[in-house]
Amino acid sequence: MTGIAWLVLTVACYFGAQRLYRRHKHWYTSPIILVPVALIGGLTVTHTSVDVYNAGGDWLSDLLQPATVAFAVPLYKHFALLKKHAAAIVAGVVLGSSAAVATAVGSLLLLHASPQMIATMIPRSITTPIAMSVSHSLGGIPSVTAVFVIVTGIGGSALAPLLVRALRIRGPVAKGVLLGMGAHGAGTSLAYEWGGEEGAIASVSMIVAALVTLAVIPLSSFLL
Repeated sequence: MTGIAWLVLTVACYFGAQRLYRRHKHWYTSPIILVPVALIGGLTVTHTSVDVYNAGGDWLSDLLQPATVAFAVPLYKHFALLKKHAAAIVAGVVLGSSAAVATAVGSLLLLHASPQMIATMIPRSITTPIAMSVSHSLGGIPSVTAVFVIVTGIGGSALAPLLVRALRIRGPVAKGVLLGMGAHGAGTSLAYEWGGEEGAIASVSMIVAALVTLAVIPLSSFLL
């Protein structure tokens, strides 16, 4: 199969998984889980290399950046809400992002991981395009960073509903910050399913989380 054929198959798998998710909304039926599993299985069975897949799949990767910019639309629509809760949003994201970087670096130092692996893990809690750029600037492995970002997003999206119920979180601000900071793009998508306000706040939280991570790069470089 050519790269273009894999591109078409990827899109078809996504729409199929999305249809299934609309009927059975569980974290394990999410397209972000089903599509990669199906594609990995297909690549393995057909003995197709990643380079062949990327000949078409890279087109989808390039769409991540404009998709991230598109989050500006709901931000504009809910600007009054965001302005009202700006302090709470920024405080929550700063604390959460700092904790994410600290726990990643601290745990890997305890495990005596290489500086390259630490650099790879530092941006795991921000959206994929920015995370890969940060990883590259720190001397990490961007492709491995992308994997950890996806795992973080899936894990955060799966745990978020459980945390919301267990902690009885009601407000859209708390839900949005939880999903945007803890699960970045995947969490933001889930936030929009919960409501427009939650989605807008999650979008802002995701962006602020990226800015906070970029701000701590000098410190991270010193540790490395």
